[in-house]
Parts: sequence; structure tokens; C-alpha cells
Amino acid sequence: MTNTNIKIVVNQDYRDTKSKEEHISDYIDSLKTIEECMEPYKEQKRDLKKEYLEKKWLSKEDISLSVRALRLLKDKVDIPALMDMYLALQGEHGEENE
Repeated sequence: MTNTNIKIVVNQDYRDTKSKEEHISDYIDSLKTIEECMEPYKEQKRDLKKEYLEKKWLSKEDISLSVRALRLLKDKVDIPALMDMYLALQGEHGEENE
């Protein structure tokens, strides 16, 4: 006995209906919108840095190193491995001592 009531459903995904150029355009439009939304926060970040520099609470180097350290922590970087690599590269590619 064969079943003649079988239905085949073709599910066309949204990404299959647009060209690559249309996807690029959509991506850029979305990215621009996100970046516009982020701008007030970026401005707040610049103001915060400016305030700390103006009040001489921290130097540019202090801020830079603090931000780098935070990113290393967030990325869970293996500090001993990083130091090993740093020292290896320093010997080969570091500034020459005079």
C-alpha cells in the first residue's frame, strides 16, 4: 500500500531570497545604526578619559595600561605564555640597545 497523501514542503529561508549585494547593504545599514547608537557612549568614554587626565588622577600611560590589562583579563589571556612570547619576540624584533 502506498501513501498518496504525502506533501512536500519547500521552506525557503530569508537568506536565500536576497543577493549578496543586498545582504551587504543590509549589513552596512544595520552596522551604521548600531554605531550611531553607540556614539553617545563613546563620547562619554572620551569625556571620562579627559576628566581623569585634566585632574591629573591618571596619565595617558596609566589609562592605556589599565585598559590593556582589562582586555587581557576579559580575554582570559595566559599571562605566563604571553610573557614567554613577549620575551622571545623582544630578543628578535625588539629595539636594538645602544
